Amino acid sequence: MIKLNRRRWLQTSLIAPLGAALLNSNSAWAQAADSAEQASTNSIACKPLLSHRIRPLMAPQERPLCDLFAGDVLLIVNTASKCGFTPQFEQLEKLHQHYAEREFKVLGFPSDDFRQELSTEKEVAEFCELNYGVSFPMFQKVGVKSDKAHPLFHDLAKAAGTYPRWNFNKYLVDRDGRVIKHYDSNVLPLSAQLVNDIEALL
Repeated sequence: MIKLNRRRWLQTSLIAPLGAALLNSNSAWAQAADSAEQASTNSIACKPLLSHRIRPLMAPQERPLCDLFAGDVLLIVNTASKCGFTPQFEQLEKLHQHYAEREFKVLGFPSDDFRQELSTEKEVAEFCELNYGVSFPMFQKVGVKSDKAHPLFHDLAKAAGTYPRWNFNKYLVDRDGRVIKHYDSNVLPLSAQLVNDIEALL
């Protein structure tokens, strides 16, 4: 398939959160998010880590993480589009797809704290979708360093004992909203170490 056809296919066929951001939130994930926000959250025991509200990439408003991901095993990653570790997007997507039916999700948080992210959210979304077919949820650009971190990353760092030291640091969170482990950038998403840790929580 030539590049032009691949681009057209991605724009018209992917029902993914990132594609939804580019196509005015027409994906199944966006619709599920809308339904979750409309539903009562009183019955959900929202853990402190998931109590944060944050805006999906290119979306107009914040959404509560608890409503969307309570009860899931999560891998939270600070991402960047111009980093030597950027090809990890491919493995992150494979991980997300492989365990999706077992209530596992990768959550991506673009950050320019290390000066390696694109300028606009639209550029980030297009880059991730067209180059790596990313379908896992991506969110607004955030700070991750200690002096300017988003509150979510303050909580992750407090629980894990470290803030991200570079792009593609990873935090594994269990179904109860507890941070189980932190992984540096050089730990590949499909490494035996990380896969075994995920398997133990599913």
